[in-house]
Amino acid sequence: MKRDFLAVTDFSKEEIYETFRIAKQLKADVKAGKEHHYFANETMSMVFAKPSLRTRVSFETGMVQFGGHALYLGPNDISIGKRESVKDISQVISRYNNWIMARLFKHEHMLEMAKYATVPVINGLTDYNHPCQIMADMLTIYEHHGKVEGQKVVFIGDGNNVCNSFLNFASVIPYHFVLAAPEGYDPDPETLAKAQAAGLSKIEVVRDPIEAAKNADVLYTDVWTSMGQEAERQKRLDDFDGFQINAGLLSHAKSDALVMHCLPAHYGEEITEDVLDGPNSVVFDEAENRMHAQKAVMVMLAKSGGADIKI
Repeated sequence: MKRDFLAVTDFSKEEIYETFRIAKQLKADVKAGKEHHYFANETMSMVFAKPSLRTRVSFETGMVQFGGHALYLGPNDISIGKRESVKDISQVISRYNNWIMARLFKHEHMLEMAKYATVPVINGLTDYNHPCQIMADMLTIYEHHGKVEGQKVVFIGDGNNVCNSFLNFASVIPYHFVLAAPEGYDPDPETLAKAQAAGLSKIEVVRDPIEAAKNADVLYTDVWTSMGQEAERQKRLDDFDGFQINAGLLSHAKSDALVMHCLPAHYGEEITEDVLDGPNSVVFDEAENRMHAQKAVMVMLAKSGGADIKI
């Protein structure tokens, strides 16, 4: 029975913690030079409608470490949903490969791909959410603060796909999530409502970043202008004036607060370079953990499908 990872809510609380455990073990084993060829001779098609550094390198390297091989299919190779239907692409790849990882614009395309694929599909990002990023983020918080439950995570910026995934996580594991965003940049209303209705986490949407940052365990940001929003760049720069993570804003958080950013960073816009490179920053731990968290997700999906993997 194949299983997909399209949103954080595809995993239960227990499965998320098990994913963290596996990720930490895999990370330690990589550093110790220990190999795990759980997917020897298996192949993964990596379907990219959006380019990426971390998603491509982390999945491709992770697959090699598992003894398999990953194939990069870039935006010009497939033109998903244009040159050929998502349904047909999904079925064809399933005949060739053991895994599909897709990084797409439209979330509907991700859902359609998973519907017709006969192999596991992993969501490497859509305009709606970014579940692999949040698994890496929460793994990083777990490593540095020893817990995720009860942590105050303050997202400064746009209520975008990463923000939606933080809300999805809040539906499964209790923590305190605050979005500080200007008017007009709130997260998906249905996702926000579902997270609040779950009744597990304290969730706030506020307009004052300084008030939001007070006693924060984590300050998190993302670019103000994402791929596909270039025409809005100047308006966004104006609207987000005052929402930068800098030394002044960081001073309102806890002294051991973590500074996080999913990258790429636009220095001088959403974050200053001195803060991203400063002692509170775990940005590159976070980036590294993309690979370890994603490998752990693959192990979880394979185990759900009946694979006898012990780790």
